[in-house]
Amino acid sequence: MVQGVSTGILVVGIGGNNGVTLLAGQIANRDKLSWETGPGRVSANWIGCLTQIPPRGVHGGVGFQGRFDGIASADNAVIGGWDIRSTKLGQALYDCRVLEPDLVRQVRDEMDGMEIMQGVWDPSFIGESQHATALNVVSGVDNSSTRCRLERIRRDIRTWKEKNNVNGHITVIWSASVERPSEAEYKSADDLLDAIYDDSNIDDISPSMLYAAAAALEGCSFVNGGSQNTLSAAMISLFEQSYRQPVAPSTSVLSKFAPYSSGQAYCLGTDFKAGQTKFKTAAVEYLRALGLSPRVIASSNHLGNNDMLNLTTKKTLNAKMRVKSDIFGPWQEDDLDHKVTVMYTPYIGDEKRDYVEYTSFGFLSSPHTMVTYTRCMDSILCVPLMVDAAIWCDYFVNHNVSPTDAARATAYLFKVPEGSSKGIDPGFFYQMRELEKVLQKASGKQDDIITMGLSKGIITEEQASALRELSTM
Repeated sequence: MVQGVSTGILVVGIGGNNGVTLLAGQIANRDKLSWETGPGRVSANWIGCLTQIPPRGVHGGVGFQGRFDGIASADNAVIGGWDIRSTKLGQALYDCRVLEPDLVRQVRDEMDGMEIMQGVWDPSFIGESQHATALNVVSGVDNSSTRCRLERIRRDIRTWKEKNNVNGHITVIWSASVERPSEAEYKSADDLLDAIYDDSNIDDISPSMLYAAAAALEGCSFVNGGSQNTLSAAMISLFEQSYRQPVAPSTSVLSKFAPYSSGQAYCLGTDFKAGQTKFKTAAVEYLRALGLSPRVIASSNHLGNNDMLNLTTKKTLNAKMRVKSDIFGPWQEDDLDHKVTVMYTPYIGDEKRDYVEYTSFGFLSSPHTMVTYTRCMDSILCVPLMVDAAIWCDYFVNHNVSPTDAARATAYLFKVPEGSSKGIDPGFFYQMRELEKVLQKASGKQDDIITMGLSKGIITEEQASALRELSTM
């Protein structure tokens, strides 16, 4: 655990259920708060955050805090962000009804005093249900062109970093409403930046694309927690250090955005795999491990938070259904009939309810059916992924982990891993092994084992070299 280093987390949609739950949880842990619940009094903890909890059990179990030196403490994180709504954050926490009233009471005043940076928005990208509350948006000269909007976000990041004395890596997380898919396509980072720079350009560039590009130019990582198509080959190239060289040729498009950061940063996504979808992949992984042949997976979930309200618009629902339906793609289960329905039910609030029926072929094609039912606050499932995404980005930057390894190590966080992790096995346990492998490599522990084998005469120098080469593949 690194003391005295403040990891930065900037949330797009800080006033949403995820954003305010993250803030409240960080304050509760920082101040070691406790509060009353129905079953009894509980104390603040980071349960669910793999970067923050220690290993458990004889074999360790999942939990990485204390296993690898240099994993930052989320207690020391500095959290801020943007929102197109002006509702004070403590009030937003109260309104969303995710956390216990006694905890809300203790953190509300501090949260109400926190700054909410004005959000860049384009009403065509989100549902009409969000338009009336968009009262905290960038306007005037800063909203006069795509380039001006990008530069406003960059300026916000720099000002926030300086104002809050953030001395660790900063990760920008998209946790705002799901956007409709953008129709803009670019072949390279140059093409993308050129389109942003051209004030006369009318390309279909979404707000999330601007936040991602701004993050790259400021040396921050970007995490696409939504379902929209923010990540593209051009966008991911923008995050490559080989592209953001310290001194760009004066003829390059990048030079028009100087000064910019050439520091390591990652572009990760897409769409946090929190509750139903994570268990769904684990359940199908279990069925496949039994040798069964999954044939029908019929799932439905309903809840009444603002994210689901936004999905009542067809243009945004299509983006969500794209990722929900594609989670099994790399397994190539051609005979699998996977159906998903989502419903907006205001009374349920943030407490997502989901029901999934799995039907498979067993021995001699005899049917095997099982059913799962889950209830949990959606934000309680999602916030730990936000924490882990930011802490891993900080750790990977400090240990010079390649973008490819970072993407593969964090694939477990997303419904549809993209970029270098596109097509990775969707199984949860496989993905955890990928994370473990990258951590071993980054920490040097993998090489320690090889060195120990050499010292004890178990392996030869030639075998050690072959193992080191294998570990980099």
